Amino acid sequence: MSGSPDDDRLEELREKKMQELREQQQGQGQGQGAVDEEAQQAAQEQAEAQKQALLKQHLTDGARQRLNAVQMSKPDFADQVERQLVALAQSGRLQQRIDEEQMKSLLKEMQPDSKSFNIRRR
Repeated sequence: MSGSPDDDRLEELREKKMQELREQQQGQGQGQGAVDEEAQQAAQEQAEAQKQALLKQHLTDGARQRLNAVQMSKPDFADQVERQLVALAQSGRLQQRIDEEQMKSLLKEMQPDSKSFNIRRR
């Protein structure tokens, strides 16, 4: 700097303006993240609504009750079954509605093999 008061004052104003711009840019970045998060949440809710509509269309009341019971006890397994049913429905492989008996057999098929234990007393 040349040391003149005008140059010093000008430099202070530049620094202050740069700081304001940085703060404003950071604020916009955070605001944009919130907008992205809201959009992502809205898309997720829409996908969930579509999944529920497909399940309602292709499952009888008894089958939905059976699936809800599984959801309460084994949520991960129920999610897997729901994804499988949605995939079948979207591919057009479900020609008719699934009733409770068909749901039972589907759940048995998809259930991971449980190991049986033979306990013998001596």
